[in-house]
Amino acid sequence: MTPADTLRFATRAATGYPLRTALMVLAMSIGVAAVVVLTALGDGARRYVVNEFSALGSNLVIVLPGRTATGGLGLGNLITSTPRDLTVRDAEALLRAPLVNRMAPLSVGNSEIAWGGRLREAMVVGTSGDYVDIRAFHMAEGSFLPREDLGRASAVAVLGTKVREELFGGEPAIGRMVRVGDRRLRVIGVLGKTGQGLGMNTDELVFVPVATAQSMFNTNNLFRIIVEARSRDAIGPAKQQLEDIMRLRREGELDVTLITQDAVLGTFDRILGALTMAVAGIAAISLAVAGILVMNVMLVAVTQRTAEIGLLKALGATGRNIRLAFLTEAALLSLAGAITGFALGHLGAWGLRLAFPVLPAWPPDWAVFAGIGTALATGILFGVMPARRAARLDPVQALSRR
Repeated sequence: MTPADTLRFATRAATGYPLRTALMVLAMSIGVAAVVVLTALGDGARRYVVNEFSALGSNLVIVLPGRTATGGLGLGNLITSTPRDLTVRDAEALLRAPLVNRMAPLSVGNSEIAWGGRLREAMVVGTSGDYVDIRAFHMAEGSFLPREDLGRASAVAVLGTKVREELFGGEPAIGRMVRVGDRRLRVIGVLGKTGQGLGMNTDELVFVPVATAQSMFNTNNLFRIIVEARSRDAIGPAKQQLEDIMRLRREGELDVTLITQDAVLGTFDRILGALTMAVAGIAAISLAVAGILVMNVMLVAVTQRTAEIGLLKALGATGRNIRLAFLTEAALLSLAGAITGFALGHLGAWGLRLAFPVLPAWPPDWAVFAGIGTALATGILFGVMPARRAARLDPVQALSRR
């Protein structure tokens, strides 16, 4: 039997039993589609989180109050007091670090904002003039907060795009006086449309000087301090300098947490990457089930086609020819299932992107090739036993089983 004869025999055998062939192709395609869709979901979640943190800015170190560390229970743990809060003076001290380029303190609270009889709730963010550059935002109108002493409570405000539209509609906003809480502030700018980021819609924020926010909310504490290092290579040394400064200001105790953007991204990337691999492994189990189905159906096919096999061997076909013919049939069925599953998987990923537009649910290339390759390997592997059984049949006994 030539290779063309073997391929023709396998093709006719597969098309001769359309219902059996369709069921085998369906089983294999479901497994491949599951791998493609689930890996698209996992990898989409990973890319979404990475993009969200990348939108925060670049070369950043975030300073949080409190120390996120674990330790054993001892006398020192029982008598330690609550960690001190971050203050504006801490922020000013951090700005003096040699490797620090810019710094923006954050004081956050909720308040009402009103103008012309219109009123809505808004999140008020107290910060400095460098915040817009650190976050790489752009202004739609006017200018951002003035770069002035952090202790100066200027009566100015910058509105997010959505806040500006809901309060002023088509009227000009720059220069108007709005009431934020119990303060009257002049609008000096409107932030360009930014959208969702880190679970917070920037378009719905109101920005005021940090001293104004602290006075408004009657607090001296800061929510966070965002520090920008001079370069990406300087992030590590800059973090060390910030730790040294905070340790000096806290009498040798480091009771704050410093998080680098790269560390956060790396952690999420590893966690979600491992999750994607685990999900792909779970989906691959369905390919093993499909392979078992291929083996069972091929074993039944050997029984049904015993006389045909006997005739081929009587005409001179060797055991190797028969084995190769059955393996070719298994490979064809697996290939058809893999291609169908590839198409169904991409259709499912497209449905995910429609249902969740913020999720970049594109299946990774490695998952597509792994799914198709695993389907082919599984089909051929589980086709070995039926092929060997067919090859071992005695032609005389096979012909006598008509």
